Amino acid sequence: MITFLSGGTGTPKLMRGYRTLIADHEMTVIVNTAEDMWFSGSHLSPDIDTVMYLFAGLLDTDRWWGIQDDTTITSEFLERIGCPEPVTLGDRDRAVNIARAEMLRSGITLTEATQHLSSRLQCDATILPMCDTEVTTCIQSDGTEMHFQEYWVGHRGAVTIDAVIRRCSETPIATEQVLKAIRDADAVIIGPSNPVTSISPILECEGVKEALKDQFVIVISPFIGDIPVSGPAAELMMAWDMAPNGQSTYDLYREFTDVFVQDIRDPKPIEGAIRLDTLMTDKEAALALAENIQQIIDTQKDHRDS
Repeated sequence: MITFLSGGTGTPKLMRGYRTLIADHEMTVIVNTAEDMWFSGSHLSPDIDTVMYLFAGLLDTDRWWGIQDDTTITSEFLERIGCPEPVTLGDRDRAVNIARAEMLRSGITLTEATQHLSSRLQCDATILPMCDTEVTTCIQSDGTEMHFQEYWVGHRGAVTIDAVIRRCSETPIATEQVLKAIRDADAVIIGPSNPVTSISPILECEGVKEALKDQFVIVISPFIGDIPVSGPAAELMMAWDMAPNGQSTYDLYREFTDVFVQDIRDPKPIEGAIRLDTLMTDKEAALALAENIQQIIDTQKDHRDS
């Protein structure tokens, strides 16, 4: 079994390649939930939904967001009647958000709701939220604090970031399912997702870092030089007083990383890193990267078993 730590874009691209390599049921995905938000009576969990739609064969892989060929009639009509939403949802995507909200309001956990939705959508992979506690990533800009979704979707990332703040009413604790998925895996892969808003919220859950220290962990850099492969990772790293590059990413994960992968184009070599083509421009490139990573895992496993 391979366990992934995932956000909403970089790691799902790698998992798309892995789906050709191994069966879905051999994959477990621990997903960031710090970008979740409630609005219009529904509960948006964008990274969980991206992973869930990927394994359900529904994902819009042009945007890496939402359901392929979905309509937006409800969002458009809400705007027409003067009630615009912070995020434009597809209509089928909205149905998932409504169903999850109803389940959470009934008292079941996010882990249980995700299991139910994954089952109904016929996902064979195991998809786990990082914890069952509400955690929210906020952006502070010019004295104003906003939800990450407002920053990234509402402002399209075009505001200055003064600070990145994690809000929660209680300390997030990794569920037993999350810790078991780490312990029982042949390897844990941290894909090229945003270090600040996608992966660090998972690492901040109590128990995760300790579990990773006892596992074989492969990390794929989300940077080529000082340019992120996608998204606002550079600005977010700088808000954390870290350089936006692979070296800073490695430093962030150093205490539990066994193999660090950086792109063949990266002009800033990292001592001990393995060079691979990490730019997953299509499914074939994602498969090639998955094959190379799996070869590393298999070699390590052979050494461990001998």
